[in-house]
Amino acid sequence: MPSLAEPTTGKAISRPLVARGLLRPRSIIPGRQRWDAEVIRGRPALARLVEATLRQAPGITDAHANPITGRVLVRHSPGTSPRQAAWALHLAVDRALTHLCDPSADGSALPVAAVPAARPGKESGVRRPILASEHSTGRRVRRGVARRTPIAAAGTGVGVAAAVALGCGRLCLGLLAHPLVGLGLAAAATAAIVRRAWRRSDGARPSSGTATRGHPLRRIIGRHKRQFAMATLLSVLSMLAEMTLFALVPSTVLLLARGESATLARLGVAGAKAQLSVLAGAIGLSCLTTTAMGYTADVAWRRLGHTVEDDWRRRTYDHVQALAPADLEDERTSRVTGVLTEDISQLGSFIGSHMHDVVQLVTSIALLIPVYLLLAPQLAWMAFAPIPLVTWLSFRFHERAVADHGVSGEHRTRLNSRIADNLQAHTTVKAACTEKCETSRIAELSRENREANRRTDRSSAAQGQIVRLCAASALSGTLLIGGRAVLNGVLPASAFGPLIEMPGMAVARLSRLGAITAQYQRTLAAFDRVQRLNDLPVEPGTDGRRLPAQQVRGEIELRRVTFAYPGRPPALCDTSLAISPGKVTGIVGATGAGKTTITKLLMRFRHADSGLVLLDGFDVRELALPYLRGAIGYVSQEPFLFDATIAENIRYGTFDATQQQLITAAHTAGAGTFIEALPDGYDTMVGQHGAALSGGQKQRIALARTILKNPPIVILDEATSAVDNETEAAIRHALQSFGVNRTMVVIAHRLSTVRDADQIYVLGPGGVVAEQGTHDDLVALAGTYAGLWSLQAGQRVLS
Repeated sequence: MPSLAEPTTGKAISRPLVARGLLRPRSIIPGRQRWDAEVIRGRPALARLVEATLRQAPGITDAHANPITGRVLVRHSPGTSPRQAAWALHLAVDRALTHLCDPSADGSALPVAAVPAARPGKESGVRRPILASEHSTGRRVRRGVARRTPIAAAGTGVGVAAAVALGCGRLCLGLLAHPLVGLGLAAAATAAIVRRAWRRSDGARPSSGTATRGHPLRRIIGRHKRQFAMATLLSVLSMLAEMTLFALVPSTVLLLARGESATLARLGVAGAKAQLSVLAGAIGLSCLTTTAMGYTADVAWRRLGHTVEDDWRRRTYDHVQALAPADLEDERTSRVTGVLTEDISQLGSFIGSHMHDVVQLVTSIALLIPVYLLLAPQLAWMAFAPIPLVTWLSFRFHERAVADHGVSGEHRTRLNSRIADNLQAHTTVKAACTEKCETSRIAELSRENREANRRTDRSSAAQGQIVRLCAASALSGTLLIGGRAVLNGVLPASAFGPLIEMPGMAVARLSRLGAITAQYQRTLAAFDRVQRLNDLPVEPGTDGRRLPAQQVRGEIELRRVTFAYPGRPPALCDTSLAISPGKVTGIVGATGAGKTTITKLLMRFRHADSGLVLLDGFDVRELALPYLRGAIGYVSQEPFLFDATIAENIRYGTFDATQQQLITAAHTAGAGTFIEALPDGYDTMVGQHGAALSGGQKQRIALARTILKNPPIVILDEATSAVDNETEAAIRHALQSFGVNRTMVVIAHRLSTVRDADQIYVLGPGGVVAEQGTHDDLVALAGTYAGLWSLQAGQRVLS
């Protein structure tokens, strides 16, 4: 088996076993890291081996590898740096892959080599961990010194070429002065740098099919190619008008200096004054054209940016609505919200603001090539010499930009998440008198976010200024060599004059290359998160057996069902129970006994690991989701109300209900009295999450929503937990008439809610049915239910 030694040794890393792009960091904070590991998705044996191997690594306190989601959680001691923990993960994955590929290996965990010791002064402030893409692209470490990356090798090649050129003296300079040779060398060097950087970028992409979909910009623009082509054409025309303007201004200066232009004289414009008038008119027309074309191009790009943003937001939100609840629960709400707002806005911002600059930059360079070859070919090599260097510098800063933006984004997400939690828990904070504590927490998170942003800003600012320096140096060299050529009579002043302002224009474009590159990296990172959200599998939708609500009898059965949430003990273990149609069935038990899990399995919010969940004899996995969920009315323990009127919240899902039907449903739920007592009645706004109402009022409105839906099956999951005894009695009485010939499943901790049920199931740990029967039967049994009843009723039950 190949050896995986720490990077401070001279041993090589087994590169073929670290799959490209299969390890990507999700979050890296002190003491904990979360990684996307596509390599373990759907491979339980590999996940267990990685998990066991990681737990044996020095400094790793705990590790969890989930083969379902393909994610790895790594916890490490304070003395272990994030870089060391990331290295340990890569070693564990590499060793596990090697072990599984070796037929002679046994199933035991493999020891992980000691993680690399931190360098002095580099510990707590580690900028980024080692990524799998670095392994696959040749970023290896030997004796504490990083090996050269392809980009670094290209930079070394440029330096060697420069040294050789200086050593060759006049011969090399004369050869470079040949326009085709200089231009060819610049083009070849640029192509080599771009090609290697492009391959490196491809190697860092995830292998889940994303790399085969085409270039990210092409996927971002999507079906708006015609609008993109029109905006590009307008940018090119705007650049042509601007270059014409820059060429006319020095020609006018030369006319004033020499008295008359021979070129204009040959065109029939004689006399210095007439020629000056013609040039002034041409400059004015060029100014108007440049302004008009620039305005039109800018508006076209902004319109395209808004269109792209709107398109992606609608498509992504539609996809989120189609996600399985289990998959959406695994994603933080703040992260999904960030994708739908900030990340998609980043896509539109880059297209609308920076693509215009990109097209103009490419156009200016593409036009300068023939202009220099025609007017001053001996200056072409000097004009285009900085292009390879500027390209190399842009990609050189690429790695830092990606790492810095990733760290900055993680700090920003943590800060936003904490602020959102604090605002939602404002009452809790006030009640606990922890305002100062929360203020200090936000201040600390804000400080960390500020420091991360400062590192990112320094990197971006340095890149822009270095590019500006290179371009300005090339401008000085062009003016020096061109000026000498004019003084020596080799280059006509009339040919060199229009070129004086053009390098300045190129400098202005190149100076923005750093900002464009930084924004491009932000856009790629944002697009990766958008794609990751869009890659989550959707529910099957309308596929399956159709079972209209009017044909549903309401017979529910769980047949030897086992289910466990990821990383937890089984919530249901070989559970079997039957719910009779048209009857009221109560389910009680301690917290964590699996009561709500039964509801989730029935509505296919989750799927059983084994066993069957049946509705009217049909496996719920075979039923079409709209028909399955349309036949079930569900009232949860924490009902959600939208920031709308009470009437709109009750009508939600039954939008065609009449006002009388709405009022009847509200009175049935025991909500009519308090609603009609409000100043605006049913038109009262409830506020965000129903903040203007009490908990009991919100539950009654949610119950009214279900009653208005009139489903054949009703599930009440602690629906009366927040109401007083009088309201509970009124609701129970109303449900007795509403529940006639209707299957009702009542999940409750308050046993008075299920006292009149036709059948009661008492669940124990793991969903085991400990007792079942009517209320009187269970009290007479003097078991678990009887003990709970005596506690809640405040009386002793005789055994």
